[in-house]
Amino acid sequence: MLVSPTEVWRASRTPCGPVTVRLTAAEGGIEVETWGPGSEWLCQHAPGWCGALDDDSGFDPAPGPVRDLWLRHRGVRIPRTELVTEALIPVIIEQKVTAAEARRAHRRLARALAEPAPGPAGLSLPPDPARVAGLPYFEFHPFGIERRRAETLREVCARAQWLDEVAACSLEEARARLESFPGIGPWTIAEVSRVALGDADAVSVGDFHLPHVVAWVLAHEPRGTDARMLELLEPYRPHRGRVQRLLRIGGARASAHGPRLSPRAIDRI
Repeated sequence: MLVSPTEVWRASRTPCGPVTVRLTAAEGGIEVETWGPGSEWLCQHAPGWCGALDDDSGFDPAPGPVRDLWLRHRGVRIPRTELVTEALIPVIIEQKVTAAEARRAHRRLARALAEPAPGPAGLSLPPDPARVAGLPYFEFHPFGIERRRAETLREVCARAQWLDEVAACSLEEARARLESFPGIGPWTIAEVSRVALGDADAVSVGDFHLPHVVAWVLAHEPRGTDARMLELLEPYRPHRGRVQRLLRIGGARASAHGPRLSPRAIDRI
């Protein structure tokens, strides 16, 4: 992915094949240009990718920090890529580790399985699920991914088509199918749903930082729990995930307490 103030380039694997897309800000909308076998599929789904299918008409937060964030970031949209497995891979890598660890591990995996994307941008495609499924668990170790996450990645990628089919289901059915899969819990489902399924109400229950951020911003309480977070976000239903997104984009943080979680170099163990 390449991002600039006026355009975004992204390479993906669609059900119809690889594609590179350039999304460019234009007068009154977004211009879409594509390369590769997946071009027709991407053009059909471009409104969802750009967030044009996101209905925020009922979102009218009361005066306070959420409304202030909303007024500052009115351009924020919840996308719908419909590429569930593609979204799952980096989210699974992010389970139970710091963001820096997850980014490093995903970058190493992507580079190890790199294939050139179509088009002039020089991008690489995301990891091929079939190749990820075929790796033995110990080959994930140099990437910084221990056996538990490696096995989940392998199982998810082995059933990529079955998982990608949830994009055609209702949100309730999609969540139920994802939840039935070992290694996929509420946090993972929410993180994927906000990107791949356009779910503006998806809240990342089980996140290490989010309950404290929500408690601090919405109630000025220094620490929070999942239960307290859900209580504070309830008035914003069905836009709780939108509030979570606004808090992250706005750089909201909880008050600091105690030492930070130290990253682990799993590949050196």
